[in-house]
Amino acid sequence: MAGLEVGEVTIEMAATSNVVLPGHRIRLEVSSSNFPRYDRNTNTGGEISAESAADMVSAVNTVHHGPEHPSRLTLPVIRR
Repeated sequence: MAGLEVGEVTIEMAATSNVVLPGHRIRLEVSSSNFPRYDRNTNTGGEISAESAADMVSAVNTVHHGPEHPSRLTLPVIRR
């Protein structure tokens, strides 16, 4: 897609804690919104309060990975 750039994103998470036992898996989900916790994202760059459902544009989120675009998820480990 023309005009798109690959860039680094750092997301600071709120304090939370989970115990991950041996054999368990962690899933990372990438999304454009967390409605209703946060305002909806119409993906237009316009004023959200002035836009209707008809103005909304679907977002495409891509996590680039591999030798040219190394990706990582860094999680702290707290020893008990």
